[in-house]
Amino acid sequence: MKLRTVILSLSTSLIVACNSNYYSLRDFTSVPKIDSHVHISSDNGFFEEQAIKDNFKLLTINVDESDSASLERQLQYALKSKEKYPASVFYAASFHFDTLGWNTDDWSRKVIDHLKHDLAGGAVSVKFWKNIGMTVTDRNGKFIMTDDPKIKPVIDFLISRSLPITGHFGEPLNCWKPLNEMTVRGDSSYYAQNPQYHMFLHKEFPSYNDQINARDHMLALNPNLKFVGCHLGSLEWNTDELAKRLDKFPNMAVDMAARICHLEYQSIKDREKVRNFCIKYQDRLLYGTDQGDYANKNREELARGLDEVWLSDWKYFTSQQEMTSVHFKGRFHGLQLPKDVVNKIYYSNAVRWYMLSGKI
Repeated sequence: MKLRTVILSLSTSLIVACNSNYYSLRDFTSVPKIDSHVHISSDNGFFEEQAIKDNFKLLTINVDESDSASLERQLQYALKSKEKYPASVFYAASFHFDTLGWNTDDWSRKVIDHLKHDLAGGAVSVKFWKNIGMTVTDRNGKFIMTDDPKIKPVIDFLISRSLPITGHFGEPLNCWKPLNEMTVRGDSSYYAQNPQYHMFLHKEFPSYNDQINARDHMLALNPNLKFVGCHLGSLEWNTDELAKRLDKFPNMAVDMAARICHLEYQSIKDREKVRNFCIKYQDRLLYGTDQGDYANKNREELARGLDEVWLSDWKYFTSQQEMTSVHFKGRFHGLQLPKDVVNKIYYSNAVRWYMLSGKI
């Protein structure tokens, strides 16, 4: 009996030792994390307080989705949140892409002056949005792309400030497919509700390859620019394609906001390929969700929604459990990434790429 007890004890110790390289669901709240892509458009504090409970710090990103007044409101929410929750909330500024003065030096001077104002509160990045390449045109109706030389003075200004660009250029490849051929339901529902961005319906607009090539050309022209590509760099559909860009552009990282389901979808066919990708590029991947607080939910409703996403993602990256998704049919298994990889994706990569050291 004594020998059996010793053997059982040793076996238990070995199991614990083997599992010590990986996190479990029990570790979720004890591990420091950063959601590096959220949108706080409220001053109620619901989002921030739930994040603190779950041991998250937040990067709220302003977006040029309508007009300068909207951007000013977003800035004020970001500054209030940053002031109320110091060392827990950071923000990325943006600018309204007004084509007034385009083709003159006045345009870039106006944008830079605006950014100087918005950066003064301590912004850690500047967001460039998908309207560049998808909606804004010059007076001749030609689409303005991300590699247009007239944007270069703004990029040079950010390089001089050692500030990264957080760039949402292009859209998921699904954007160029009919709704019934899209791989994840999140995309099909979004484009059904936003047909103005459903490029399958707008053949006259720049193609998917036009978008990606312009972004890549912009990076090639600016090797000193630190760049974080939103939404897996709009290469969410294929880890091999994303790997090519990460290999080619050493100053490029990507956040995962609203695209983790695409990694899960690829995991159905080849979990090990996705897992190996995350391990190989562990220094270039930032956790993010694209979740937001728009003052349209009460505290409990918002908290449930946040935890539903955060806990599901944690399970995918830390366990090897079989999972399903609301975004597509089929079953897949979690990646069970090692602790040191999870720590980078969930925390230290955001600290390094957004230069948060000393601010947290």
